[in-house]
Amino acid sequence: MSRIRIADLLSRELSPGSVVVKGWVRTKRDSKAFSFLELNDGSCLANLQVVADATLPGYEESVEPARTGAAVEVEGEVVESQGQGQRWEMQATRVTLVGAAPEDYPLQKKGHSLEFLRSIAHLRPRTNLFGAVFRIRSRMAFAIHRFFQERGFVYVHTPIITASDCEGAGEMFRVVTMEGEKVRGGAEEFFGKPTYLTVSGQLEGETFACALSNIYTFGPTFRAENSHTSRHAAEFWMIEPEIAFCDLEGDMTLAEEMVKYLVNDALDHCAEDLDFCNRFVDKGLLERLAFVRDRSFERISYTDAVELLRASGEAFEFPVEYGLALQSEHERYLTEKHFRCPTTVYNYPKEIKPFYMRRNDDEKTVAAMDLLVPGIGEIVGGSQREERLEVLLANLREQDLEESAYDWYVDLRRFGTVPHAGFGLGFERLLMFVTGVGNIRDVIPFPRTPGSAEF
Repeated sequence: MSRIRIADLLSRELSPGSVVVKGWVRTKRDSKAFSFLELNDGSCLANLQVVADATLPGYEESVEPARTGAAVEVEGEVVESQGQGQRWEMQATRVTLVGAAPEDYPLQKKGHSLEFLRSIAHLRPRTNLFGAVFRIRSRMAFAIHRFFQERGFVYVHTPIITASDCEGAGEMFRVVTMEGEKVRGGAEEFFGKPTYLTVSGQLEGETFACALSNIYTFGPTFRAENSHTSRHAAEFWMIEPEIAFCDLEGDMTLAEEMVKYLVNDALDHCAEDLDFCNRFVDKGLLERLAFVRDRSFERISYTDAVELLRASGEAFEFPVEYGLALQSEHERYLTEKHFRCPTTVYNYPKEIKPFYMRRNDDEKTVAAMDLLVPGIGEIVGGSQREERLEVLLANLREQDLEESAYDWYVDLRRFGTVPHAGFGLGFERLLMFVTGVGNIRDVIPFPRTPGSAEF
């Protein structure tokens, strides 16, 4: 007899016949005549109540030792539940204890802090919160692929090990081999030159955009930034489309369409899990997501945004001055208090942006954009890329970057150059926005942060 998922069982119309379910015991209540097992298999938030009669064959060997955390297989008849809050329950005809759990199982039926759950990241997916978060994460990954595939984008796998620094910031992890405890380096570099874990697949993605027109990457990236904030991790996932024959206007439009698409998909397909997050994580979550789905996005230049922030009368922690990067508190003011909707800021000063961004005619700004959302701030960052050979070479020199390290990238401007643009969407930032979870460590299965690389 084949197994049925609890999510499918609870959502179906009742049909006669015996079924098999497999999962983990969340709680158990015993009486003299029978036991109630609350069973969950991770397919949905809801548990299935299993009623196991004390006269059941093997009751003492399988049901009595089935404590919280134990894995069981149950065969039985699904019937209408006599209790409140559930449509169906199962009358067990057979219970098999697959994997026992001791009395000191860490996830007993009580509240646990997020800090404690991070210390047992191998078990936290069994909780309601993290089950919901990671089901939403799965759905959002699927929706990202569907968004681009529906628009004819080609999915490209860019390298995780790279010899170029996309951002020019130097916050990268060096890749070396080991001989015992001694690091091999210098002339014995494995790849013949220094290599690093990538901070972005953008540069490599551009090579394929200049051949296939519209491409996207979706993979892990790494930043060796010693930051302990709730918005930064050393390992995170990025979605990076690159579009040939595209300018900044087209880039902003695609980013805005994508964010709306993903929010709408979450509302359509993750209703139960989002409702849980709305009740227990962020009580304004569903209202905010619906607001983003239904409202048009605002756009404002960086110059105008700085003037607006300086005239706001707000007591910001970080100064607001032209030529400084906008901080999270500035971005959230624009989206939450002033415009009260997602906002795209564009045309940033060239001094605070990387070498590859296209210089505007004013010679002061570049065709860059950041898409800001309520509750998070920046969720997407992108630009039109500099396609003019001489200007790109001048940018490399201005930022003291070795031209030889970017020979292949410069070649794209020598051989059939075209205007093109792209952006990066931080997947974990998106998940924080969609779930209302306030710390990036709680939307990634195994967080890597300064001083912590467990599991």
